[in-house]
Order: sequence, then structure tokens, then C-alpha cells
Amino acid sequence: MNAVNMSISAGSSVAITGSSGSGKSTLLGLLAGLDTPSSGKVILDGHNISDMDEDGRARCRAGRVGFVFQSFQLVHSLSALENVMLPMELAGHTNASHRAKEILKQVGLSERGSHHPSQLSGGEQQRVAIARAYAVQPKILFADEPTGNLDQKTGAAIIELLFDMNNHSETTLVLVTHDVSLASQCDVTYQLETGHLV
Repeated sequence: MNAVNMSISAGSSVAITGSSGSGKSTLLGLLAGLDTPSSGKVILDGHNISDMDEDGRARCRAGRVGFVFQSFQLVHSLSALENVMLPMELAGHTNASHRAKEILKQVGLSERGSHHPSQLSGGEQQRVAIARAYAVQPKILFADEPTGNLDQKTGAAIIELLFDMNNHSETTLVLVTHDVSLASQCDVTYQLETGHLV
């Protein structure tokens, strides 16, 4: 990344676009505190995460940040319900099971809670991932190519769900995508070319 300056308003939806290798996922990782910049700083919800160690950044993300990945990143030994419960349990929430059942219902999977990821379609797995991301009611949701592993019809349904959930929860949405139609639904679009904002 080279001299990238950007500011994201609370409650907005932002798309980061660009060709493969342009630095989209790297920028997302920096914004989310998964990576640290070699220079400059990243302010996440008022906290300078650039000066924090890995544990500090993790504490800053806990209960504040949700993630949705292209490859779903579900725990295969856990059921759909247990996957959604996991971040709540890690954050010390009480009644995680009740909240997880509610949010699985919101994403249309109330009958699939006992199923493991291997028993779910790609679209269902991404719905579980979205439910898990919103389970802790994050202020910011980062999504890295959320429809990249899905067919067009399933991807369109996931996009609709993602924006519905986002609008309902008033979460700030930051997503990386090469999908022009997805980017066009966001309030703001940034384009990266070889590590530069253009």
C-alpha cells in the first residue's frame, strides 16, 4: 500500500474494488487490524490500532468488528448453531444459544442449526457466516469477496441478505469486491490499482 488516505463514516457502506493483486485484501486487513502498517496509522472506532500489539488489536475488535470471508471460515467440527454461538461465547455473552437461534432464523436457516458445514450448501454456509458476523452486533462489518465462491443467483441472494442485515443493524459495512453490481449498491466506492487509491 502506498500513501492510502481514506475515512469511513459510521453507518455507511463502502466498497473497495480493483483487479487481482491490487491490494484490496491487504487494505481490508489493515483497516480491520488483522495486519499492521509499516508506516502511518489506522484509527478503528476512535482507537489507534497501529500502536497496539496483536492481543490489543484482538481486544479492540472483540464485540466491535465482524468478518465475512470468501471461504466462509466456519469451524467444521461445530454445527451451524455452534458456529454462530462461538463469537458470543468468546465475548462472554450470556444466553448465546437463544441469540444464535434468533439470528439463524433471520438468515433463513432456523431448520439447519444442527447441521455441520459439510452438510450445507455454499450459500447456506455463507448465511451461517453472516449470522456469526452479526451475532455480536458489531459496529463494523468487514467482508472480503463475500460472493466469490458462489454462483450468480446464490451470490445475489447473499448480497441482498448482507445489505438487509446491515441496514437493520445500522452497522458500517466495508467490503472488498470485484463485482461491479455489488460495489454500486454501496454509498462509496474506492478503487485500488497496485496499492494506490485512484
